[in-house]
Amino acid sequence: MYLSARHNLFSGNEDRKNMKVMIIGGFLGSGKTTAIQRISRQLSDAGKRTAIIVNEIGEIGLDGDTLNSPGITTRELTSGCICCTLKISMQYTLQTLEEEFRPDIVIIEPTGIAFPGQIREEIEVMGLSELSFSPVVTLVDPGRFGTEAKEIPKFIETQVKEAEILGINKMDIAPAEIVRATEKMLAELNPEARVLKFSAKLGDEQFEDLLIHLALPGIEKPSQEKKNSIEISEVSAHSVLYTLKSGVQNPEEGRQFIEGSLQSIRDRVKEINPDFIGHVKLSMKLPDSIIKGSVTSSGEAPQVEFIPRKNENLELRLLSAITKVPKVRLIEIVESSLEEKLRESGISFEKKEQQHGTLTKISEITKKEVRVE
Repeated sequence: MYLSARHNLFSGNEDRKNMKVMIIGGFLGSGKTTAIQRISRQLSDAGKRTAIIVNEIGEIGLDGDTLNSPGITTRELTSGCICCTLKISMQYTLQTLEEEFRPDIVIIEPTGIAFPGQIREEIEVMGLSELSFSPVVTLVDPGRFGTEAKEIPKFIETQVKEAEILGINKMDIAPAEIVRATEKMLAELNPEARVLKFSAKLGDEQFEDLLIHLALPGIEKPSQEKKNSIEISEVSAHSVLYTLKSGVQNPEEGRQFIEGSLQSIRDRVKEINPDFIGHVKLSMKLPDSIIKGSVTSSGEAPQVEFIPRKNENLELRLLSAITKVPKVRLIEIVESSLEEKLRESGISFEKKEQQHGTLTKISEITKKEVRVE
C-alpha cells in the first residue's frame, strides 16, 4: 500500500485539477526547511509542479531564495503566523498559485510557532477548488525536545497532538538514549500518530518513509478551539536586513563572520534565558554563494552551510525567534552584535528597517571609510 502510494505521488498520473497540500510543521529549528528542500527537489525531478509557501514570524523572509529552483516556485508570508494572524494572506496566496502556477503539490512550511492542524482547518473552509491533503507532519529535534516540553509545555503539546505523522529528525547526530526518551514522550502525547525517525539532512532510507507516508491521504481530525500561536508560544521575534557595500573578500571570511556573530548572539541571549530554544538564522549573500548559519538553542554550536549561487546584491539577513526573552532586549542583542561584528570586519553596510510594509534604508559607514574620505 505504501509503495503504491509513493508511486502515485511521483508518477505524474494525478488529476491536475486536484491540488495536493502538504503541511510540514515543527518548532523553531526542527529542520523543516531542510526536509522541504529535499522533498520538493524529488517532486520536481519527477515532473511535479511544486509550490512552497514559507511563513516567517519576522518581517523579512530568509529561506525563499534557497528553496527556489527549476520547476519550483516559492512564496514568502512574513510578519505573523498563517494559523492565526495571516489567514487572509494565506488564502490569497493559495488562490494566486492555483490560478497562475497550477501546482500539482503545495508544500506549506509554517513558522515554527504555528499549529499545523489549525492551518489545515483554515484552508478547508477557504472555498478553494478541489484540494487533497497529505497527513499533517510535525518534526521534532530529539536533542531539544525535553527542553522544549519544559520551556513551553502546552504549546509543544498542541503541536504534537495535532500531527498525524511525528518525524524525529536529526537522527545523524542524536544520541540513542535521547531518541528513546523522545519516542516515549511522543507516544504518551499522541499515541495515534505514526512516528518516523530519519535525517532530513542526509536524506537516508528512513527519510524515504516520510515521502511514502506523504503520498497517503490525510485524515480530517475533529475541529479544535482556535488558538493564537504567537501569544501562547512566549516567543519574541525580530529580523533585520543589511546591504553590504564592501569588506567580505571570500566565502571563508564569510563563514568566520557567520560563526562569530551567531556565537555572540547565543552567549548574550543565554545571559537572559540560560535554557532558551528557538532559532537564530543568518544568511550572507556573496557574488558566487550564499552562506547560511543557524543556532537553535543555548547549548548548540552554530551550524554553517554553503550554497553555490550567483547573486547580484550582496546582503546580510538575520531572523531570530527566541523563547522567554523580551523583544526589546532581543532587538538590541541581535542588531548590536551584528553591527559590532560588521565594523570589526571593516564591512560597510546599509541597514534596512521594515516600517508599515516598506523597507526604509538607513545609512551606516565604517570608520575606515571615514578615514579614506
